[in-house]
Amino acid sequence: MTAHRYRITLLTVVVGTLLIALCSLELGRYGLSPWRIVQILVEPLSGSNPTLSDIERQVVWSVRLPRVLLALCAGAGLALSGATLQGVFRNPLVDPHIIGVSAGAAFGGTLAILLSWTPLFLLLSTFTFGMVALLLVFMMAAALGKQNVLILILAGVIISGFFGALVSLMQYLADTEEKLPSIVFWLLGSFATAHWDKLVTLVLPLGLAGGLLLRLRWHINVLSMGEQDARTLGMAVQPVRWLVLSLCAAVVAAQVAVSGSIGWIGLVIPHVARMLVGADHRRLLPVSFWLGGGFMVLVDDLARTLSDAEIPLGILTALFGAPLFAVLLYKTQRPRRG
Repeated sequence: MTAHRYRITLLTVVVGTLLIALCSLELGRYGLSPWRIVQILVEPLSGSNPTLSDIERQVVWSVRLPRVLLALCAGAGLALSGATLQGVFRNPLVDPHIIGVSAGAAFGGTLAILLSWTPLFLLLSTFTFGMVALLLVFMMAAALGKQNVLILILAGVIISGFFGALVSLMQYLADTEEKLPSIVFWLLGSFATAHWDKLVTLVLPLGLAGGLLLRLRWHINVLSMGEQDARTLGMAVQPVRWLVLSLCAAVVAAQVAVSGSIGWIGLVIPHVARMLVGADHRRLLPVSFWLGGGFMVLVDDLARTLSDAEIPLGILTALFGAPLFAVLLYKTQRPRRG
């Protein structure tokens, strides 16, 4: 792909995602036209508009805009992390769930809900246990005397199973009247409780860790070539890999803290982006970021409009993600004729 074509593709994805986000502000029981939404959004710059009512401002600024932005950032972070991990581990089937980070963060969140911790401590708990899960993966690999890609993935599967059992234990111990429904709904993923504080909670780690991941795109390219080639090029493989995985863990932990565990985004979206711009992470990561954000906003739109009761996001991402991944797998792996 030429540089000009890539810039057009990236611009199309960015504009498309922003248009999806803007149109999503119209959805809801309180009807608002696109023109009214634009007027509300530009009011801080253009001055007070007497034709706008307080309830219209409240609906956009306090209810819909935080939710749409939270969904966009969550999807973008998951897709960015998924594309990064697939490159680092040289395996297109890897996502944050595979290496144990999501399971560890989910346990931290369920523990915080069970003990009635504040949102700040919930974030700290999810991040801490996400990093603990990552640390356990590396400790297991080190105990085996190897830190190659296969061992790390197998260790991640083991750690995911362990923390998954702890999550089930928290559910068993939870009060069935109050705590258990909260834990189950949170684990399935939702942006129903979105507000500006949660958005800040996600944006700060995403901005810092995600920004560093984008700056490390060339290093991720080198890691995707294999350890031997990376060392030949003078890269300190283990420190760089640790840094990249820690940044991914920070992004995923922040996402789990604000919206629960959401699957398939980090697995499927990088494949779509790879079909558009190729495997070069200098191009793949930005496109994955914006595609993930747009897709997550669309899924959230369906979650809050398909029925009177809001559908958990984890259910919808699985319903859409699994068939989509099967189609992508068929297109990329089917035997060539001739």
